[in-house]
Amino acid sequence: MARSIYSDLLSAKQKGNKKFVVLIDPDKIRMNNIDQIINIAINSKVDYFFIGGSLVVNNMLDHCLEKIKSACNIPMILFPGSSMQLSYRADAILFMSLISGRNAELLIGKQVQTAPYIKMSPLEYLATGYMLVDGGVPTTVSYISNTHPIPNNKVDVAMATAMAGEMLGLKLIFMDAGSGAKIPISTDMINGVSNAIDIPLIIGGGIQDPQIAYDNVKAGADIIVVGNAIEKDPSLIVDLSAAVHSYVPKVTEV
Repeated sequence: MARSIYSDLLSAKQKGNKKFVVLIDPDKIRMNNIDQIINIAINSKVDYFFIGGSLVVNNMLDHCLEKIKSACNIPMILFPGSSMQLSYRADAILFMSLISGRNAELLIGKQVQTAPYIKMSPLEYLATGYMLVDGGVPTTVSYISNTHPIPNNKVDVAMATAMAGEMLGLKLIFMDAGSGAKIPISTDMINGVSNAIDIPLIIGGGIQDPQIAYDNVKAGADIIVVGNAIEKDPSLIVDLSAAVHSYVPKVTEV
C-alpha cells in the first residue's frame, strides 16, 4: 500500500470529516468471531482497523492480520503494546511515545530499539503522542508501562502535554482512557486539546454507545477508536460508525 494513510488523515481533518476505527486485540478476540466483525466493518464503512494490545503473542498477531487482509481492503494499522508486536503484514504502525508518563523506556527507549526495523520495513510509520487519561479503573497499559494516567479533570495538563507532543514533531495525538474504562474522556478535555493542536486527534476508551461517539467528534475528536465494547457486541459497529460519520462539519462563513 502506498504511504498515504497520514495524508488521508490530514485531508479528512482539514475537511472536518471524521474517521471510525475498530480496534482488534488478537489475544482477546475469538477467531470464530472475527469473520462477523470484518463483515460488519465492511458494510458499516469502517475506515481503519487498529491491531494490537498489551500482551499480544506474535503468531496470533500475524494470523489476525492475514485473516483481515484476505477478506477486505480496510487499512490495518498496528497499535503495538510492546516492541515485539511488529509485522510486515500490516499497512502502517502507530510509532508511539507515551508522552503522558515519565517512563523513559516508553518515551524513547523502545523506539530506539525498533526504529531500524521499521525504517527498513514497508510499514508507513505514524509518529504518535500517546496519552493515558484516567478512565476510572486501573488499566493493563498503566500497569505494564508503570506510569500514571492524566487525571480526567485536568484539562490544562492534557492540553499542555498534547501541545508539547506536537512541538516535538509528533504527527498524531492519541488520548486513551484504556480498555474497559468506566469513565470516557470528557468532551471538555477533547475540546480543549483539539483547540490546542493542529494535528489529528484520536480518542479511545469507554466509548460504548453512539451518542458518546457523536459527542466526541462534535467536541473535536478526528478519529474514534472502539475495541472493548465491540468485543462484547460486534453489532455495535453499525451504530457507532454511523454516528461518527453522521457528523456534518460547520461551514465557516467568509
